[in-house]
Amino acid sequence: MNQSPSPPRSSLGRGDGELVGVEGKRFDQTSTWGEFGLGSRTGWLSPEDIVDFSASISPLGPPPSVLAAIQTHFSEIAAYPDINYGKLRQALAGLHQIPAEWILPGNGAAELLTWAGWDLADLGQVLLVTPAFSDYRRSLKAFNANVVEWPLSLVSGSLGPIPAPGAISRGLLLNNPHNPTGQLFRREDILPYLEQLALVVVDEAFMDFLPPSEQQSLIDSVATYPNLVILRSLTKFYSLPGLRLGYAIAHPDRLRTWQSRRDPWPVNVLAAAAGVAAVGDVAFQQQTWSWLPQARAELFHGLQAIPGIKPLPGVANFLLVETADALQLQERLLRRHRILIRDCFSFPELGERYFRVAVRSGEENQLLVRAIADVVS
Repeated sequence: MNQSPSPPRSSLGRGDGELVGVEGKRFDQTSTWGEFGLGSRTGWLSPEDIVDFSASISPLGPPPSVLAAIQTHFSEIAAYPDINYGKLRQALAGLHQIPAEWILPGNGAAELLTWAGWDLADLGQVLLVTPAFSDYRRSLKAFNANVVEWPLSLVSGSLGPIPAPGAISRGLLLNNPHNPTGQLFRREDILPYLEQLALVVVDEAFMDFLPPSEQQSLIDSVATYPNLVILRSLTKFYSLPGLRLGYAIAHPDRLRTWQSRRDPWPVNVLAAAAGVAAVGDVAFQQQTWSWLPQARAELFHGLQAIPGIKPLPGVANFLLVETADALQLQERLLRRHRILIRDCFSFPELGERYFRVAVRSGEENQLLVRAIADVVS
């Protein structure tokens, strides 16, 4: 039976690591809810009083197998982690059917994105598909990369030809499925860029939400293209953002360079044990693939039926939605219904006209639809 626990509270106000706000203010985890008119007769509301649709984390996890693994390995915090993360790399190698030396675990995909940003910044230009997750700009700015934006059509989902082709060495950073639109690029659309560019980094943080038969991953192309890097996250699918766990798949020479740049033990022993348990939990994976398509479709159609609310089709565990004034909608949902949605101000191309919501349990999704219908009526 598919059971959905209550919304993850630790991620409140943080959509994929970014802050969201109301009335131009920015939330953090020490915000006083009274600042936003969220007081009650019994005192100020706490984060536990809010239903959080802002962070795209699965409502099904963490899997019991992962929690059991953490408990089993708890005594190991008295020792240093395996510096090579042998068990975790072997588990991931088995999952993807590739050699373990082509895999590098990291402290979330964000840590690995930093090293990818270093490599990209060494090139003459970096093409950044926009709208883009703000951490991409952070990783590129840290190394003074020369960034050229490559706008994605929100209507067609098409990238088209590389902008301003020239002799200069260039790289590409994109995610697939795309965040925040949820659009899925076909393998055939990305592969030609590997022949034209010096380095292509594909963030596949949301790819595992698709069943294997529908995925468009380029993992099996890494051995063919030494200029290809794949980034993966274990935190969203398995509901583990607090553990910080991700991995890169790339040529071993590149990964050895990354290893030489970073701290010796970026992944703690509990996160490593959780990762081994997570990727081996086939039942949880099947549960997610059975739950998400129907839950997403029901949420999409519920939102679509509300006048002035226009969700975009997507394949991930979130929906990007267009409306007249997303910031006002966010404020009213918080004040009236204690529901938090993700504003899109960190995506300059979207601004106040869009918001993003996670796909949660059927009951929670219906609660969101009813609340939005109420505040826009």
